[in-house]
Amino acid sequence: MIEGPVWLVGCGNMGGAMLRGWLAHGLDPASVTVIDPRAEGLPAGVRHLSAVPPDGEVPVFLMLAVKPQMLDQVTPAVAPIVGQGTLLASIMAGVETASLAARFPGAGGILRIMPNTPAAIGKGVIALRATNVAPALLATVEAMMGVLGIVEWLAEESHFDIVTALSGSGPAFTFRFMEALAAGSAALGLPADQALRMARATVEGSAMLAMASDETPFALAEKVASPGGSTREGLNVLDRDDAFSTLIADTLSAAHRRNQELAAAAR
Repeated sequence: MIEGPVWLVGCGNMGGAMLRGWLAHGLDPASVTVIDPRAEGLPAGVRHLSAVPPDGEVPVFLMLAVKPQMLDQVTPAVAPIVGQGTLLASIMAGVETASLAARFPGAGGILRIMPNTPAAIGKGVIALRATNVAPALLATVEAMMGVLGIVEWLAEESHFDIVTALSGSGPAFTFRFMEALAAGSAALGLPADQALRMARATVEGSAMLAMASDETPFALAEKVASPGGSTREGLNVLDRDDAFSTLIADTLSAAHRRNQELAAAAR
């Protein structure tokens, strides 16, 4: 875990989930400052400020956890306190390293992070890419992010737009599928509360099985589907004219396209 002043500029759902994960794994709350006028319910011991202080310690780790559209609102106040001893991290979707470097030229290194909300329970997917970060510090960063879930280093910065659509937005798409499973079962006559409990457990168990297996998700689905059985009939609907695959591809493409638009706006 990184030692020294840790600052979070913004602490909404994602930033807050990451902070709670770090605190649960040994980050000293007394070393943390959250700068967010709207932050509520922060963990005990964390310093909370509504604005960047005009003076004080230079943070060792400063994470920008605001919406990408707010980048130029926070830059004037934050840039002066980012020095060579500061690792600047960003979880802002679409904001490229070059855009960060142009606004924070004094940073000692830049770390782009794309987490997702399951990080709140240590089951996140954390995509990383570092620029001008010392190798020894990279190991510390990987350990710090590893307490939140699996860590994936990206070879190309352009991959962030894809990963943001896949794992960043993926939980929302999965929740929609879970809701549809429950709603469809309730429409067939199952009590709605029972349908939702069973849909949640079905998605959880299926995901755990997929993680534990060396087989592809397609192969696992085929194992469930007996010839002429009810599962096969349901899969026939999903597979007809590639409707399900097309829907998911279109969903990811829409999210990917929006990430590219956010990147262009931040340049």
